[in-house]
Amino acid sequence: MAEVRASLVCGVIAAFLSSAVLAFVEDLDDTFKETRVNDIWLVDFYAPWCGYCKKLEPVWHDVGMELKSSGSPVRVGKMDATAYSGMASEFGVRGYPTIKLLKGDLAYNYKGPRTKDDIVEFTNRVSGPAVRALPSKQMFEHMMKRHDVLFVYVGADSPLKEKYHDVASELIIYTYFFSASEEVLPESLALPELPAVVVFKDGGHFAYDEYEDGSLSSWVNKERFQGYLQIDGFTLYELGETGKLVAIAIIDEKDPTEESSRLKSLIQRVAKEYREHFNRDFQFGHMDGNDYINSLIMGEVTVPSVIILNTSNEQYFLPSEPTESMEQLVQFINSVLNGSAQAHGGDGFIQRIKRVVFDGKSTIMSVFRSSPLLGCFLFGLPLGVISLMCYGICTAESDDGSEDIKREGLTDEEEEEEEEEEEERRRTAELEGREEGENEEEEEEDDEEEEEEEDDLGEKDPGEKKTD
Repeated sequence: MAEVRASLVCGVIAAFLSSAVLAFVEDLDDTFKETRVNDIWLVDFYAPWCGYCKKLEPVWHDVGMELKSSGSPVRVGKMDATAYSGMASEFGVRGYPTIKLLKGDLAYNYKGPRTKDDIVEFTNRVSGPAVRALPSKQMFEHMMKRHDVLFVYVGADSPLKEKYHDVASELIIYTYFFSASEEVLPESLALPELPAVVVFKDGGHFAYDEYEDGSLSSWVNKERFQGYLQIDGFTLYELGETGKLVAIAIIDEKDPTEESSRLKSLIQRVAKEYREHFNRDFQFGHMDGNDYINSLIMGEVTVPSVIILNTSNEQYFLPSEPTESMEQLVQFINSVLNGSAQAHGGDGFIQRIKRVVFDGKSTIMSVFRSSPLLGCFLFGLPLGVISLMCYGICTAESDDGSEDIKREGLTDEEEEEEEEEEEERRRTAELEGREEGENEEEEEEDDEEEEEEEDDLGEKDPGEKKTD
C-alpha cells in the first residue's frame, strides 16, 4: 500500500513539474498579432511534421524555464506556422523551425546553434538596449574580461554616434555594443581623435577609419570575429557574411602530429603579425578534420594542409607546393590576393551539375551506411522494376510477316481455324483459276473454227459465188 501511495505521489509531482515547464512556453494563435505589442516575445514558428522542430521542443522548454527563473521580461511562445500560415508569412517565416525575437516593430532572426545557452544569450543581448553604457573603469574592465570582441563608442554626441546606434540596432544579433567617455578607458589607451568607434580584441584595439574602412556597418561586420578562431560549419557560414576569404589550417585534433601543430602555429602568426596587410580581406583559423571541407569542395583534402575558401562563389585555393615556412604561407596568401593563384571550384553551370550529382551520391551513401535494408528497399526496388521492364522490351518477339509466328492474343484453336479458312481460300482461288483457263481455251477453239470457215469461202471460184 505504501508503494502505491509513493508511486501516486511521484506521478502527481511529475505531472505538476511537467505542467509547470509547459507553462513557461505559451501556445500562440491568430490573436497574437494584436496582443504582442506591449511585450517582448521570443517565438518558435514550427511545423508539426518537422523533425528539427521536434528536436528543438525540449530545448525550447528549457529556454522558457531559464528566462522565467532569471527574471527576464521576455515571454516565450510557439506557433504552429501551418495552422496560422497567414501570420507566419507576415513575420517572414520561410522554413521550420524559425526563431524570432519580436521587440516593438522590430523582428530579429536567430541564426545561431540551437542550444539553450546560445538562445538565452541571444535573447538577453537583443532584448536589452542596442547600445549599453559603461559608466566606470571597473565596468569596462569587467566587460573586457567577459567578451572576446568589444565594440565601444567613445566621445560625446555626434553624427558618428547616430550611425553607431543605427548599426547597433541592425547587428546586435551578432555582438554587443557599448558607449563610454574617454575617462572610462585605461590611461595607457590613447586615441588619435574623438569621437571614435573602437574594437577591442586579440589583445589590442583598432579604431574605425571612415576613409580606409568604408561604411561603419561593413567594418563592424568584418571585425566582429577574432583574428584567429576555431572554425566549424556554422562559423564558416557566418564568416561568409563578412565577405572575407577564409584561410584554414585543416588538422586532426584527435590525433595531433608535429606537422599539424606547425601549420596551426603558422596560421596564427600570420593572423597576428600581418594583420595590417591581410585583416581587411582574410579571416584565419583552423578546422578539426576534413569531412566538412571535402563535402564543400567535392574533393579530398589531405590532413594536415592549408586551404583558402571564397565562400561568396564557392572557389577554393590550394598551395602549389608544401608550406614549410611563414614566408611561403605569406607568398601563397599574396598570390590569392593578387589573383595569380589558380582557383578551383566555383558556382558555374558545370559545377552546379557536379554539386547535384555529388549531393545525390552522398545522400544515397548515407542512407546505406545508416540503414542498409532501407537503402536496398528505397533504391533496389525501383531499379529492379526498371530492369524487368527493359528486359521485357528487349526480349519481346517482333512481327516479321511470317505465318509460322503465333499472333499475339490468339489461342491455338483460333489459329487452327484461321489456317483452315486460309486453306479453303487458296483452294477456291485455284478452282477459279482453272475455270478461267478452260473458258479461254474454248474461246480460242471457236475463233479458229470461224477462221477456217472464212478460208473455205475464200477458195470458191467466181462462178460458184455468182450462182450462190
